[in-house]
Amino acid sequence: MRADALLYPAPEGLYCPEGGFYVDPVRPVERALVTHGHSDHARPGHVNVLATRQTLDIMRLRYGDGFCASEQAVGFNEELLVNGVKVSFHPAGHVLGSAQIAIEKNGTRIVVSGDYKRRPDPTCAAYVPVACDVFITEATFGLPVFHHPDPMDETGKLLASLRQFPERTHLVGAYALGKAQRVIRLLRDAGYGEPIYLHGAMEKLCDYYVGEGIDLGELLPATIESRDRSAFKGAIVIGPSSAFADRWARRFNEPLPAFASGWMMVRQRAKQLGVELPLVISDHCDWPELTETIRELHPAEVWVTHGREEALVRWCQLHGIKAKPLHLVGYEDEAD
Repeated sequence: MRADALLYPAPEGLYCPEGGFYVDPVRPVERALVTHGHSDHARPGHVNVLATRQTLDIMRLRYGDGFCASEQAVGFNEELLVNGVKVSFHPAGHVLGSAQIAIEKNGTRIVVSGDYKRRPDPTCAAYVPVACDVFITEATFGLPVFHHPDPMDETGKLLASLRQFPERTHLVGAYALGKAQRVIRLLRDAGYGEPIYLHGAMEKLCDYYVGEGIDLGELLPATIESRDRSAFKGAIVIGPSSAFADRWARRFNEPLPAFASGWMMVRQRAKQLGVELPLVISDHCDWPELTETIRELHPAEVWVTHGREEALVRWCQLHGIKAKPLHLVGYEDEAD
């Protein structure tokens, strides 16, 4: 069947009329298939939600037990029929539980990648390429200028700063789901064995990752009231970047603000956020990884969702691949 009859953009999100479901809908719907737990993709209020067990757990942690009326967990590579449409979930490598969703009917297969990354990350299942007729890709960093460095090199910058400024508390801004845990794991893999302190907003999700077998080492709450301030000299504190602009951050010893994001390649963004130590660590593909993925899959058609859509569409067209932007709204890229 025609791909644009099997799945197409609607105000609520990508809609499959044959299956009667939406993928990552931005408003409450009867049946939602959810790729991962970030709040712009996983929203509360749907009647039925189908997702990986870890994504469902994360939604429950973030929104409470009543985040939907009913839920169904699906394993990676497990095939299900939803009103006669075959669906299956495959690792996306973005955050814990993140999945690409393959949708198939009458010989046409569309893969909705959600958010994905290709670089190694021990805090989540690695991306797996899934053959398809149509590949739906994000383009958060969909411009040729974006070439992300090795995340271990960026971690080395943080450790070098700790050695250079042993009296200063290094405050690392990171998104609570995925990025915080990845930064912690990178530090451990680089040999940092000291306790890492967490803002309260990070604790539940870090506890969940640990419960899922992700070793994050010793984590302690970044609570100043119950601890001598000198304990934070030369320490690493991880929290949401928003917290570093308030009085909480100024309680630490000579705080040095850092931020882990692919957007730290853009100096103006780092300057606007008051970031002294930008760490270019992204949970999305950069330009070479986006184009290499498309080359590897070699789909008949590419649909580009949120991000820098036009540049990637143009690249596909120049390489003989039919492509179009979907112009979906409601998906943010600021949290990377």
